[in-house]
Amino acid sequence: MPDEVPQGWRPDTLLDGFESLTLTLETESLPDEGDEPLCATLVRRVDPRLRTATRAVVHVHGWNDYFFHPHVADFWEDQGFAFHALDLRRYGRSLRPGQLRGYIADLDDYAEELDAALAVVRESHDSVLLTGHSTGGLTVSLYASQRPGALAGLVLNSPWLDMWGPPAVTSMLKPLLREWSKRAPTSVFPVPESEENVYARAMHASYGGEWDYSFDLKTEAAEPIRVGWFRAILQGHARVARGLDIDCPVLVTTSGKTLWLRRYSDEAREADIVLDVNRINAVAWRLGPLVTTARIEGGTHDLALSPPDARRRWFEAIATWVRAYAPPPLPLED
Repeated sequence: MPDEVPQGWRPDTLLDGFESLTLTLETESLPDEGDEPLCATLVRRVDPRLRTATRAVVHVHGWNDYFFHPHVADFWEDQGFAFHALDLRRYGRSLRPGQLRGYIADLDDYAEELDAALAVVRESHDSVLLTGHSTGGLTVSLYASQRPGALAGLVLNSPWLDMWGPPAVTSMLKPLLREWSKRAPTSVFPVPESEENVYARAMHASYGGEWDYSFDLKTEAAEPIRVGWFRAILQGHARVARGLDIDCPVLVTTSGKTLWLRRYSDEAREADIVLDVNRINAVAWRLGPLVTTARIEGGTHDLALSPPDARRRWFEAIATWVRAYAPPPLPLED
């Protein structure tokens, strides 16, 4: 039997000044993953004075990622929000031994932990804004489209709304993945890799970057892409292409440009080297009737990890949007 899952908020093991809550999920693990139950992890500040706002934000990370961004929490607290982050099942704080890192067969399955996290947050806050990065941006977009009236807004950081490469390639992949995922959904899909770990070299402090994060939880080398997961992503893209009709205001932010690099150069620290920002911006309008876009010159794939000047301009773009579309509620008259 697995160890008993801790109950209640505990000091976070990764970030000082934060605490975390394990959300045990009802979905069963895959047959080869062992006995530990699937879970997600909600993270917030320890200091209760930073949690008194009536508005809250919940952030969802991307692929091969987890929450390690206290400066993002600082920003949202300055805007008058209580900050929370969610490590999804099989990621970061929620990854257990034997589990397939990041695997999901249907992005809608994440509604279980999103619903659970928002239920916890709403116990103390009147309104909730969701943010998502990369794959997390796609996930929260699909979720928001199925929860009308539930969210105050949606802020997306380089959301993976569309595939890179020629559309004809994606069209050819879909029937292949459909049949392959029926037979062996967790098998590895072969994709070309860069000659160097370009992203890690651009970001991590050990290579001269600005950020220090765990290579155990956000691996230096690319993680295997599994067939069932890849099909789930393409299905999500297809839903975006058809239109989602998200009823809350949406902000889509990306870098100003994409660079495809097989070997490291310093340009990797000032561009999106993961996704095609032109394709993202081309489909952003399909998210709903009120979508704002902002392109941040010099920004990286995770705009929160951009060089200081680009990061400042990204934060300013979000702050401007918040004042326009997610302002604090007016005080009640006596």
